[in-house]
Amino acid sequence: MANRLQQTISLQTKISPQQIQMIKLLELPTMQLEERIKREIEENIVLEEDAENSSSSENDELPERISVEEYLGKEEDTPSYKARVNNFSKDDKQRPVYITEGHSLGESLIEQLRFRSLSEEDMVVAAYIVGSIDDDGYLRRDINSLSDDLAFTRGMDVSAEDIERVLGIVQELEPAGIGARTLQECLTLQMQRQNLDSDAKRLAHKIINHHFEAFVKKHYERLIARLGVGEDEFRDAIDHIRSLSPKPGNLYSDVGIDATPYVTPDFLLDTSDGTMRLSLNTSGIPEVRISRRYRDMIRDMVAPDGTVKAEDKEAVQFVKSKIDSAKWFISAIKQRHDTLMRTMQTILEFQRDYFLDGDKSKLKPMILKDIADRTELDVSTISRVVNSKYVQTHFGIILLKSLFSEGMQTTSGEEVSSHEIKTILAECIDNEDKRHPLTDENLMDILNAKGYCIARRTVAKYREMLDIPVARMRKQI
Repeated sequence: MANRLQQTISLQTKISPQQIQMIKLLELPTMQLEERIKREIEENIVLEEDAENSSSSENDELPERISVEEYLGKEEDTPSYKARVNNFSKDDKQRPVYITEGHSLGESLIEQLRFRSLSEEDMVVAAYIVGSIDDDGYLRRDINSLSDDLAFTRGMDVSAEDIERVLGIVQELEPAGIGARTLQECLTLQMQRQNLDSDAKRLAHKIINHHFEAFVKKHYERLIARLGVGEDEFRDAIDHIRSLSPKPGNLYSDVGIDATPYVTPDFLLDTSDGTMRLSLNTSGIPEVRISRRYRDMIRDMVAPDGTVKAEDKEAVQFVKSKIDSAKWFISAIKQRHDTLMRTMQTILEFQRDYFLDGDKSKLKPMILKDIADRTELDVSTISRVVNSKYVQTHFGIILLKSLFSEGMQTTSGEEVSSHEIKTILAECIDNEDKRHPLTDENLMDILNAKGYCIARRTVAKYREMLDIPVARMRKQI
């Protein structure tokens, strides 16, 4: 076949680097934005933190015309943004916050092992067992796997019996129940440390060791009949079992910095005087500007007639590219602030009744498209704004994503939010007879009687979302 040229017309959608940068910044919560800005300051030499909160250098212009037009042209004013307001006195002092880090669970166990008279080999095996214990205090690896690992990694031929013996030593350490392989073993280890000096404790020990499966499934009537005890005596034994810890590792105070979760709100809402005043939480976000030093550097390299020396072209090109990158970054931050405030303000107007008093039953059905239509932004933009963002209110810190829910019509034609149904569902379960808890079908009948047309499988879905177990697991004596 002969070669020939053919001309075609096509449409393509491309995202500019600036748009990509804006999208990435929009997704970041406050803590990550602070880290991102600091990283940009480190990577871009022309950016610096504006400690004096001065915008004078940002408005300086580069020379209007430079002859090397392929990389230099007329510069626009550098966009600026305001991260915070100077509403503090010069006398205010920053008080340092000292964070101390304690021992981890593993370190505490190793420290206790040093007080035991163990041989060098047993100490190595014990340390390996401690390293295999989960954060909740359980050893979920079988003995044979530990034996194989010791053989491959340490070159030690340790039998399963020796590992079991050393594991018994580890299980004698604090907290009680550490190193257990099952919940039943964990509770048994804790009860072995106690004196069985009461009928309730002896009965609890018997239930754990001989009737554990029936206890876990809450077949209480069957257990009472099988054990031949009264309800009061059985209830005392169950209360004692519940006083034990199912996860002994959680009892140890692991106070490392990473162990404590912190939530930094992205928005601050003040409703103290009956009006809603919204602001961005920018207390830790540094303000940045383009360094005057590099602007002056370009001025020095540009001759009065607007030309650049050949030996300075590469330097000017490098600084110019960094300045352009800095301007794009500053502009993206400003656009991020504007988009966040615009979206959050629309959410406040939509859910005004809820934000005034915090009553979840007043939440209206709201989906991303509702906010997108009101702000005239894309649904994907709204999704990025609400993702991992929090607002601080007078009734707590709220995850924005939790405010969105589907609507449902009542028999009267009124549209209600799923939050309202979940609230009623939780109230019904809280007020139920714990001896005869309500099944999902009973809850469905109650909601239908209140005018909410809801199926049993939907009730089960909402119950699971509320972390409420099934009726049989809620039963009490």
